[in-house]
Amino acid sequence: MSENDRFVTKHPKGWAVKKAGAQRASSVHDTQREAELQAKKIVGKRGGGEVRIQGRDGRFRDSDTVPPGHDPNPPKDEKH
Repeated sequence: MSENDRFVTKHPKGWAVKKAGAQRASSVHDTQREAELQAKKIVGKRGGGEVRIQGRDGRFRDSDTVPPGHDPNPPKDEKH
């Protein structure tokens, strides 16, 4: 897990962008899509890494590598 990685998680006020191990959210958004875009922006400015997205059920439903991060399975990641 990289220092730059971020998580998009459910929050009482919407969707939060959080750093691993952080108690407080970096930002909170009305929609999951807005939170995902903000997480990718943060990770991109910090040199790349992973954005992991949780579904409403709390299980991770997607992960995306933001360049110049290292994707361990590049041929399989064809969603983005």
